[in-house]
Amino acid sequence: MAHTRYAFIKANWHSEIVDQALEGFLQVVPADQVDVFDVPGAFELPLMARDLARSGRYGAVAAAAFVVDGGIYRHEFVAQAVVNGLMQAGLETDVPVLSVSLTPHQYQETDHHRAIYCAHFIQKGREAGEAALAVTKLRCDLAA
Repeated sequence: MAHTRYAFIKANWHSEIVDQALEGFLQVVPADQVDVFDVPGAFELPLMARDLARSGRYGAVAAAAFVVDGGIYRHEFVAQAVVNGLMQAGLETDVPVLSVSLTPHQYQETDHHRAIYCAHFIQKGREAGEAALAVTKLRCDLAA
């Protein structure tokens, strides 16, 4: 039986930007098929993604975060840990885990940059929604 529910996890850091990914996702996947979860930051995404995938309720899990370069090594450490963790969650659970985690090297707290990244997150959210639907259908077809 094909899953008709999807999980969407959002990191709360830079929520005004990250929330736009959910808006884009919901332009593709019907809202009544999406359960939304908030976590404090990007580092918490992989564990929550793994737990949601293990629940057996979702055809795919999407995770969104905005990890910015604050001028220290932590930016790259967090970005790599999050992406690797999300991939590992999918491989461990056999449920697709999609990343809408962006890690720009050039971001300042300006209206201009906020507008650019808000628009970008909407697009990336749409792409994640399309991927969630496509991979769920493909896996269902392969199982048939």
